[in-house]
Amino acid sequence: MSETGTTAPPPIARSAEPDRSLPLLSLYRGFTTVGLPLIQLLLRRRVARGKEDPTRIEERRGVASLQRPEGPLVWIHAASIGEAQSVLVLIERLTRERPTLNVLMTTGTVTSASLMAERLPPRALHQFVPVDRPAWVRRFLAYWRPDMAIWVESELWPNLLLETTARDAPMVLLNARISAQSHTGWQRAPGLARRLLSSFSLVLAQDETIAARLASLGATNVSVSGNLKTAAAPLPATASELVALQDAIGSRPVWLAASTHDSEEAIAGQAHADIAKNVPDLLTIIAPRHPQRAAEIATGLTRDGHTVARRSLSEPITEQVDIYLADGTGELGLFYRIAPIAFIGGSLIPHGGQNMLEPAVLKCAILHGPHVTNFQAIADELAQAGASRQVDGADTLATTVAALLIEPDGATAMADAAAATATVHDDVLDRVMATLAPLLDSIAPVGP
Repeated sequence: MSETGTTAPPPIARSAEPDRSLPLLSLYRGFTTVGLPLIQLLLRRRVARGKEDPTRIEERRGVASLQRPEGPLVWIHAASIGEAQSVLVLIERLTRERPTLNVLMTTGTVTSASLMAERLPPRALHQFVPVDRPAWVRRFLAYWRPDMAIWVESELWPNLLLETTARDAPMVLLNARISAQSHTGWQRAPGLARRLLSSFSLVLAQDETIAARLASLGATNVSVSGNLKTAAAPLPATASELVALQDAIGSRPVWLAASTHDSEEAIAGQAHADIAKNVPDLLTIIAPRHPQRAAEIATGLTRDGHTVARRSLSEPITEQVDIYLADGTGELGLFYRIAPIAFIGGSLIPHGGQNMLEPAVLKCAILHGPHVTNFQAIADELAQAGASRQVDGADTLATTVAALLIEPDGATAMADAAAATATVHDDVLDRVMATLAPLLDSIAPVGP
């Protein structure tokens, strides 16, 4: 299969047993219809835990909080902040090249909503995606009337997919990915996989392996466009904030643990204590993936004997501060510019890792754990270029960071290799735009 061609799905082996996966779909649709009290309870609990914006909770019920603009509208859905960031460059290109086109961006997390409020271009709007309940989905679609839908990566909500298909809006699965484990799981429900994946008129996979997995499950018109995250612009940073942070840190040696998940902050804290034995005046910056956990993280680090300052509380970086907790939203670009060494979280636990190209573009030496299946191809490229190193826990993390801080030429060489690797993927956006063009031309022609 070439990057510009398509692949017909191979025949799916037929079992003598009847496929029981499609009745599961009917059961799911029935439950999401009659299970309103439980769904409402779950929403209230999410609000209480800070996982929903109480001022916009009606959007989760399909009630719009913004006016639909006149003219053609493309709906782009991305599950969370990483996927949302990856399509910002696409949204900017769409609205710039097609002056009559409007974009509706939906996400499901509070942090992604905050980021979209800051970074969406003109003629692009953000709403929370409705909960996958038929009545709420229909309300959402009836109001927004999308002329085309683009879903990002791997989140497949059955009601949203089937109801959108029923409205005859062409649907695209963009930057598609599916792990080997997920592929095995979907193979147990081949009818359901085929029914959901057949909703898409076009599937753009991140690599050949993913394309083959999706085709084997019943996806049609599959092509390989590359990983759109590799085409993203460098994360932004405010110049005044950068200068202020540099002044506060001064000449202290510094490293960053970015996009950390539960338990990884404690590992970073333990590594800090070990590194500080050989690197005096060390400052560790921790930027958690979910900033709403900041109070819990700070309590745990303080309990472990560290002096912690929280950015969201405007606490200063004094000489006594061991760990600076970067618990804001949309500021990773600032910290990647500050720290020469970045450990990328979600990789010491079986989560699959977070985006390593963001620090690569900004010339960081990159460290990660063994669990990087979400970004395996990128991790392999960085490793082959000498731009990254794998660590397996607090001990190897501490040893590696200390060595790079003591011998900074090694970190500089890794950072240069990372930046060079990141530039290899600059044509991904062009391939995506060229593949989407026939669908887009029918609803919003390219402008002068």
